[in-house]
Amino acid sequence: MKVALLSLALIGAQLTTAVSDRVPKLSVEALCKARSADDKAMRLPESQKVADCVRDETAAKEKLTTVWGATSRPVRDRCRGEVLFSLNTRSYLDLLSCIQIADDTKSISFVSKGTSKKRNTK
Repeated sequence: MKVALLSLALIGAQLTTAVSDRVPKLSVEALCKARSADDKAMRLPESQKVADCVRDETAAKEKLTTVWGATSRPVRDRCRGEVLFSLNTRSYLDLLSCIQIADDTKSISFVSKGTSKKRNTK
């Protein structure tokens, strides 16, 4: 019995790792249609046509696919959690933006650490 439970735990861990290493699969068309429907329900002008939204999301997914593997696991997990669960937007554009902001923040942090040492040596 313990062996079976351990086997299930190990399989679950392997599945979690594999899923974390891949770009999340999102329903772009459903997202874009929902955004359009929300605009209509609130009697707002459509912020973006569904076809344009799908095109932008598809382009973001392609870009995300190229940077996903080079992005650290903690950043991927944080962004996935923020975009998919906390904000519940389920958008490739939002996920890509989160990763790009994390990269920009890391670069700024590195530069500011280096410059602050020079200022403190006077």
